[in-house]
Amino acid sequence: MSFPTDLPPSEPGIYRSRSEAEQAGPVRFTAPSDVVGGGYGLFENAAEPGRWGAIPHYHQGFTESFWVISGRLAVMSGTGWRVLGSGDFAHVPVNGVHGFHAVGDETARFLILFVPGAPREKYFRGLAELFARGASTDEIDAFALECDQVNLRDWPHEPVPA
Repeated sequence: MSFPTDLPPSEPGIYRSRSEAEQAGPVRFTAPSDVVGGGYGLFENAAEPGRWGAIPHYHQGFTESFWVISGRLAVMSGTGWRVLGSGDFAHVPVNGVHGFHAVGDETARFLILFVPGAPREKYFRGLAELFARGASTDEIDAFALECDQVNLRDWPHEPVPA
């Protein structure tokens, strides 16, 4: 097999160390969309057991996928739950209602992939600030809506798995 040797010049690849990635709360902006050309955004997250990672919600402008690094992550899609472990994957389409939280005794570490790339950094920075100052759920939901996230606090769903 031969490969062409007369390829046009291209931009160099992008390399970022873990320490270069900004963090807001438990979310590390591993590859924000503005860094990688807008086609996607890749973030690392950590969810503590006993707390919601994200209440049921949906997005109108992008898909969201989860890949578990360690721990156990319960992911809701529609009204059903699945518990994911290390190496497991879940994909939620545009307008797909979903939520997630850690289950078990250890922190769940996972990657979240947003396609196409959405400026989710604004959302996670703002959410960290809102939580830090004890904002009301109405304030949090209004801010989420500005960031293409419709929170559904009363969404019916099956019991949350342990």
